[in-house]
Amino acid sequence: MQKNARAANNREIERKFLLRRLPDKLNRARCYIIEQGYLASEPAGRQVRLRKKGNAATLTFKVGRGRHREEREIKLSPKQFDALWPGTTGRRLRKVRCEIPWKNLVVEIDIYQGRHAGLVVAEVEFADRVSCRKFKPPSWFGREVTGEKRYSNVRLANE
Repeated sequence: MQKNARAANNREIERKFLLRRLPDKLNRARCYIIEQGYLASEPAGRQVRLRKKGNAATLTFKVGRGRHREEREIKLSPKQFDALWPGTTGRRLRKVRCEIPWKNLVVEIDIYQGRHAGLVVAEVEFADRVSCRKFKPPSWFGREVTGEKRYSNVRLANE
């Protein structure tokens, strides 16, 4: 099973979908709270993001939009995260992420909280472009929203 599949050249290859319904397996999924904020974001698709997932904290630099993007991630200590977090004021979001194994992949279901309560999306990351292209979503997936700005985390955090 691929978990957070990442190509060797630090490329993120993923697709994002709205959900028709939550899967039956959700009550057995591993779920955790994610707090995410943006230190910087540019219209060209460059972002610098802070994220805390449980006790793990990261700083991530992303370039690009859509299915294929460059992504570099650095682990932060709790002290480093706490020092940088105030810089994200006004550009934050909070969500519960549940990981569902599906075939040889992991579906990440994000259930947004706060001002975005009610929004639920699923993301699937792939090891390569071929598996991304060939992916057939399960029946409980809805419309694909990969690359739609309206559903990007940086846009949601800035609303």
